[in-house]
Amino acid sequence: MLTLKERLNTRMLTKISVLSVLAFLIMYIEVPLWFTPEFLKIDLSDIPALIGAFALGPMAGVIIEFVKNILHLVIKGTVTMGVGELANFLIGSVLVYTASYIYHKNRTFKNAALGMIIGTIMMTIVASLSNYYFLIPFYAKLFGAPINAFVEMGAKVNKFVADYKTFILFAIVPFNLLKGTVVSLATIVLYKKISPILHK
Repeated sequence: MLTLKERLNTRMLTKISVLSVLAFLIMYIEVPLWFTPEFLKIDLSDIPALIGAFALGPMAGVIIEFVKNILHLVIKGTVTMGVGELANFLIGSVLVYTASYIYHKNRTFKNAALGMIIGTIMMTIVASLSNYYFLIPFYAKLFGAPINAFVEMGAKVNKFVADYKTFILFAIVPFNLLKGTVVSLATIVLYKKISPILHK
């Protein structure tokens, strides 16, 4: 017979698993943007992770981010040799952990909103720095492509992109600010409806 602690752990794992699968399925829906090159598309798979982080704790959100990307690698496969999934995990985790950590300090709507605002800002900073110093150079090296190829793709759809720094400033930065805002607004709408189920 399972102890109370074991039953709670089983329930937690079940909830995390369901949210992870849901996040993985949402990853299939990608929306291109008018100011970013084709390889930068918005998906809303951070919504289940953020809801899970608010309901179950910051680390639950990080685990959901991790599992959804592992599922994506194993089931759908990758065209980026894992770099895209690594970026999705890293950047998504910053948003969900930061937002839920602030929320769990004092569980009010004001703190939730503050957490999502700061989480979006932190996500944008981490996305910008990681893309500039690591992700794009690493991706370029893996595929034997010059970094300038990414700049050229950005310049075709965004007149403000002229070099690598402006690519980060006018493509990566607004992309992540928009994504964080959309994910946050959707979470605000959905959380009240879903949280009673997660708190059972």
